[in-house]
Amino acid sequence: MAGVPVYRARRLWRALGFANVPDDAVEFTEADVEALKTMVGMVSAGAYDDEHLLLMTRSLGGYTARLAESQAELGSEALASAGVPLARRGAAWRGRAEWVVPELEKLLVYAWRRHLASAAGRLVDQESSAVRLAVGFADLVGFTRLSRQIPENDLARLVERFEGRSADVVASSGGRLVKTLGDSVLFVTDTAHESAEIGLRLLEVHARTRGMPGLRVGLAIGQVIGRMGDVYGAPVNLASRLTALAAAGSVLADPALAEALAGDAAFTLNPGEPVAVRGVGEVTPSVVTRRSPT
Repeated sequence: MAGVPVYRARRLWRALGFANVPDDAVEFTEADVEALKTMVGMVSAGAYDDEHLLLMTRSLGGYTARLAESQAELGSEALASAGVPLARRGAAWRGRAEWVVPELEKLLVYAWRRHLASAAGRLVDQESSAVRLAVGFADLVGFTRLSRQIPENDLARLVERFEGRSADVVASSGGRLVKTLGDSVLFVTDTAHESAEIGLRLLEVHARTRGMPGLRVGLAIGQVIGRMGDVYGAPVNLASRLTALAAAGSVLADPALAEALAGDAAFTLNPGEPVAVRGVGEVTPSVVTRRSPT
């Protein structure tokens, strides 16, 4: 119906994150046909070639799958909190979806357009995908051990608080949250100052959160490659390694970022001992603290 060979349709279907459907199964709707026509139409119109269409489709499928999963979880929790009996939740969910889904759809398009405008403004004039950025990792200390000691619901709430407050700190301080990994967050900034400010604010905010494990932060700066919403490169790896070396409650910066902060009156840098960093070699990191007012 879409005028597309079956093998190509299946490839795009899988790129969206959906499993193959048996030939004798009735699984599709007019919306699926229109979606397939839209995807191949963008190639015909020259907006994408086949390779970039697949990359775009995988990105769209992956992120919307996570979004849908989280929204389904929140909806289920809302029904449970409202005291809806388990036997009636299916019907209650369908009733709720009739008015909630259209509202979420509007918010999704709104947020996507705003983020797209921001990303385009940042990327469209770049000559290459590599750009100099400061990279930060923030990691909860002893999270694996803690996860074995507290109930699952308490652990889920702790992770939600950590991710939510971390995202707020990063955004409000001029950074960009790249991803969260449960017990850690990865962020990038345009300047060394912003990265150090975010690192220290993360320590301060989470230190005030009851029951939150200690936090440690690693920072590095250099050429970073951005691809499909993620970042790659030596500074990313180095920031991760420094996080593992940092003591709880501290921010550890690589030599390049420490040099960029050397004349910054907001911070004090305390160089440590040289350490062997796997995959990098010997590095002399510095502990970053706020400069005491005089």
